[in-house]
Amino acid sequence: MREPAVIDAHHHVWDLSVRDQDWITGPELAPIRRDFALDDLAPDARAAGVTATVLVQTVPVAEETPELLDLAERADLVAAVVGWTDLTRPDVTEELARLRGLPGGRHLVGIRHPVQGESDPGWLLRPDVRRGLAAVADAGLVYDLLVQAHQMSACVKAAADHPELTFVLDHLGKPEIAAGRLDPWRDEVRALAALPNTVCKLSGMVTEADPAHWSVDTLRPYADTVLDAFGPERVMFGSDWPVCTLAATYAQVVDTARELVGGHDSDVFTETARRVYLSRVGGRNSRT
Repeated sequence: MREPAVIDAHHHVWDLSVRDQDWITGPELAPIRRDFALDDLAPDARAAGVTATVLVQTVPVAEETPELLDLAERADLVAAVVGWTDLTRPDVTEELARLRGLPGGRHLVGIRHPVQGESDPGWLLRPDVRRGLAAVADAGLVYDLLVQAHQMSACVKAAADHPELTFVLDHLGKPEIAAGRLDPWRDEVRALAALPNTVCKLSGMVTEADPAHWSVDTLRPYADTVLDAFGPERVMFGSDWPVCTLAATYAQVVDTARELVGGHDSDVFTETARRVYLSRVGGRNSRT
């Protein structure tokens, strides 16, 4: 098997005829309120040197994850899947095992929940959620953190309470880039990065910035913060396609990330994602 040259550690697909994406609302998101298939991504990925991707869930619906796993089993481009399951269900351990046993189940490497939409800022710290996180760790999977900047303190506590589980921070924790605000997000990122079981995705920046006026310079303070805090060996590139198309083309996102990471391409574009995600394909487990 040829080793991937570049891994895109975060993208989505959806078909609105199969399932509504109820988070795509309002005029700002109207351009992505249509179907996006893997065939739409593949040419841009190839042109950018991407040969493996991580497909990530979009909605907290039980039927979606089996569909993503089946797609990964049939598609050469998709190497791994971060899916969803209800962490609070009493039989979460059995449900994770069931997902791993489905067609394509060997591609399941992580679980994610849209914590950013939870009204309880301490949702990650609830006893029923903590039990679910422990089950994710026992299954040899990682947990992706989809949170807003104000929820970062709960992420730090959750990661400290579950040292056996690798936590992956999506989209840098969504700092307020459009407002040019670094604090208190910067301190929270540093606190999270101080825990060895944490990783950060260099993703989602162009849509957290002003979509019409972003530049490499406006993104650099945020990228530098995570690169300094985590070190490039715990940072990975993700396009966040097709959401990124609200502000940039796929090629622009890749080129911008390359400029931001400087000489750390090998870690950020390949090695971190290979270690954190691809090493778990087929049930293998590698602690971070």
